[in-house]
Amino acid sequence: MQGKIIRGIAGFYYVHVTGSGIYECKAKGVFRKNKEKPLVGDNVEITVLDEEKKIGNVSCILPRYNELIRPAVANIDQALVIFAANRPKPNFNLLDRFLLMMEQKKIPTIICFNKTDLVTEHETEQLRDIYKNAGHRICFISALKKQGIEELKDMLKGKTSTVAGPSGVGKSSFINLLQTGITMETGGISEKIERGKHTTRHSELITLDDDSYILDTPGFSSLSVFDLEKEDIKWYYPEFEELQNQCRFLGCNHIHEPECAVKQAVSDGSISPIRYENYKLLYEECRRKY
Repeated sequence: MQGKIIRGIAGFYYVHVTGSGIYECKAKGVFRKNKEKPLVGDNVEITVLDEEKKIGNVSCILPRYNELIRPAVANIDQALVIFAANRPKPNFNLLDRFLLMMEQKKIPTIICFNKTDLVTEHETEQLRDIYKNAGHRICFISALKKQGIEELKDMLKGKTSTVAGPSGVGKSSFINLLQTGITMETGGISEKIERGKHTTRHSELITLDDDSYILDTPGFSSLSVFDLEKEDIKWYYPEFEELQNQCRFLGCNHIHEPECAVKQAVSDGSISPIRYENYKLLYEECRRKY
């Protein structure tokens, strides 16, 4: 029987099996011997020990196609990063750090601006213009007014999505809207884990339907880029890519070099000045690490 690990706590792994429910499993000793550890998001094979009590063992971890360290999860199809359009105003530097991190992992990202009820249509278009050439899908929602939710649900359909965003942007309200009517899966796991011995917050996949999951990413406030070389950052800005060969100098870093196509694109307005200024800040941050 195959399923997906939606939560791991103190040696127990809760595996969602489509059409059957959630099984509380232990991992076989062979994983420790091979220095393998099942992760939330892993697709696994399980051996059922007690069907009535939904108890089993994880017998095999199926091949992963990606893996994140923080949070420690596997097989993420896409990332959804949520910022408020206003109150608080978007922290574009933090947003660009997240996009860079997902570019490193080759994980597609959806940029979602919530609280559109607090901004004008013109302000919405200004936000769209910043990221229109950055290679990411952009959506606008109002969790309060329940606007744009169905369109975003369609984007999450059939995917395992990690959801991130700073505090105060309405992320919890949005996630609660997504879970409307989903009670059996979350209720089933809650009964098993609320037994007094599991109190630490862990990563958990929330089941939206049989093949759609979301992962709330806690602790999203600052992201370091110190594992990058300064010369590498430009490769994670998709809007720079087609211009790289148009610069005067091979290997141009688009900072101080003359006749730079990227700097010209910023002047022309085809690349957002906000994106470019954040690029320079991240470049300098990496430069200073030495």
